[in-house]
Amino acid sequence: MPKFYGYKRCSTSRKAQKWFDDKGISYDFQDLVETPPEKDLLLSWLTKYQDRGLRYFFNTSGQHYRQMGLKDKLPNMTTEEAADLLSKDGKLIKRPLVVDDQHLTCGFKEEVYEQTWK
Repeated sequence: MPKFYGYKRCSTSRKAQKWFDDKGISYDFQDLVETPPEKDLLLSWLTKYQDRGLRYFFNTSGQHYRQMGLKDKLPNMTTEEAADLLSKDGKLIKRPLVVDDQHLTCGFKEEVYEQTWK
């Protein structure tokens, strides 16, 4: 069963949840703002899916991202530093983040969900 890291006040998270619900796909929801994934877990994902780049995991349109000036810092950031940052502030994570043993997606694009989660 996929683990769904979302935020109840985020419209993109709600759209993705609706997609899962409409398809009858069960998932385990965790609020990533209240309880962000732990650093070790994030580090394992950032490493396993490193071909996507660190930027893939960050909410680049979020206020926290802009306030921290991460656009300029991200290109020189290590995987370890990124995992540490994301684990301390769930609003930095691109949402929803959905993961299981074989797949991981950040954000919601219906065509990606159709290919990945069906």
